[in-house]
Amino acid sequence: MIVTVTPNPSVDRALDLDQLAVGEVNRAHDTHVHAGGKGINVSRALVAHGYPTRAVLPAGGPDGELLVRLLEEQGVPAHAVPVTGETRSNITLVERTGVTTKVNAPGPALGPDDVTALLDAVEAEVAAGARLVVGAGSLPAGAGADFFVRLSALAGRHGVPCALDTSGEPLVAAVDAGGLDVVKPNDEELGALVGRDMVVVGDVVDAARSVVDRGTRQVLVSLGAHGALLVDATSVWWAGGPPLVPASTVGAGDATLAGFLSAVDEEPQVRLATAVAWGRAAVLLPGTAVPTPADVRLDEVRVVESPPPNVALKEL
Repeated sequence: MIVTVTPNPSVDRALDLDQLAVGEVNRAHDTHVHAGGKGINVSRALVAHGYPTRAVLPAGGPDGELLVRLLEEQGVPAHAVPVTGETRSNITLVERTGVTTKVNAPGPALGPDDVTALLDAVEAEVAAGARLVVGAGSLPAGAGADFFVRLSALAGRHGVPCALDTSGEPLVAAVDAGGLDVVKPNDEELGALVGRDMVVVGDVVDAARSVVDRGTRQVLVSLGAHGALLVDATSVWWAGGPPLVPASTVGAGDATLAGFLSAVDEEPQVRLATAVAWGRAAVLLPGTAVPTPADVRLDEVRVVESPPPNVALKEL
């Protein structure tokens, strides 16, 4: 079982538009409502492919109740921890061209007791037989920048690998603490982590290796339309496919991570190819929908070992 932890979940409301006109009345021709948050999206994608998972999350207020109902409707097993604040609601505007505009609310502040209860819930799930723990998304006020450090340490005490998908100060803290199995930044997040722009393959490899040197086993770097790179202490792989016209890019990175984790028993090249195939499938779906096996085209993905370091990322 893969346990996902989403400290700052949301009810995601996506509206499909022809074209966003700023400062004017816009009319949506379709709407989608999903349980949201990066860890939740990972669990949703895993469930769609038949992999056992449980989503651990705080939930509060009417939107928290709606969030739990949405997870039940989607068949996602959840361990919801009651909190006093109101679960946030995020808005996504998706234009017909695939251009996506997101408005994310900050989420409720967590008190010390809330944080303790959330970590206790994770520990209960891990002790029950988790194979992997995934920490994902932003941190609400009160969680502390070291929340994912504590999460990784908790998993480590039980001998369970921990994957992480976050950014900013929480990512810095977790990487510096070491002990992570995999970190999944995009190229911009990785650049912010190391303090330099990611322009060519070699930039990404050097930055990822600096993360590995601090105690992370693998770094999976998503490159948007240009595929993804997987870097460990000795090897580098790139995977990508033919150009796509996206319907929505929301949640594509989460599907990418879910695909990578689903193939945990496979060789790194296969794990990377699976990750990219799931991510590519996600961008062809509306709103925050997650891909099913019928949507995934693994045959379209090409994997290259040791890609030339001087190749520009935009040329991959």
